[in-house]
Amino acid sequence: MDLRHLAIIMDGNGRWAKARGLPRSDGHRAGAETARRITQAIRRRGIPFLTLYALSTENLARPADEVNALAGLMRRYLDEETKNLVAHGIRLRVIGDRALVSADLRRRIAAAEKTTATGNALTLTLAVAYGGRDEIVRAARAAGPKLTEARLAASLDTAGIPDPDLIVRTGGEVRLSNFLLWQAAYAELYFTKTLWPDFGPRALAAALAAFNRRTRRFGLTEAATKGKPP
Repeated sequence: MDLRHLAIIMDGNGRWAKARGLPRSDGHRAGAETARRITQAIRRRGIPFLTLYALSTENLARPADEVNALAGLMRRYLDEETKNLVAHGIRLRVIGDRALVSADLRRRIAAAEKTTATGNALTLTLAVAYGGRDEIVRAARAAGPKLTEARLAASLDTAGIPDPDLIVRTGGEVRLSNFLLWQAAYAELYFTKTLWPDFGPRALAAALAAFNRRTRRFGLTEAATKGKPP
């Protein structure tokens, strides 16, 4: 079955660290390394769109030291990974409410997006200071009074990116947690107890195999859809 867009809720960094007697920041660092590896694995598989839930609006309410550590990881990722993204033809996009992050991080995000803009092997989208409900409200305001589904979709942060075919959540929780609420309307969902830092090639292969075993009906019969949305 054709999979164009994979989205991942990267959960379990803190529990991974706690199980090893490490600070939560070490778990987030391990999670960042997993994100790098999975991004390259997705590129090699030829899947053109990958979205990673990096920092939710709810995460911003966590203790200041943890939020600062997450922001620091984001800055280091942008500084260290941009050249690698360019080398592999990966375009970076960041979605979310940028007003909620520091001016310095906004500048780094804009610079990385500009530098990687010509990448055509994979579009990597990072959801930063992102919440699905917040995104829909902002999109509705931008779309204006004559609101239609098409106008709203064109005003979302993800405009120009196809809706996800598969959403994977690691860490054992079974919910979307305010992630891509509009876009997830017909996405297949896959939940695994594997903590994000432990999500390697085998876990990825299992998620993709589970997706390929499913029949996507989009509210219609299997014969009517033939695996494609109406």
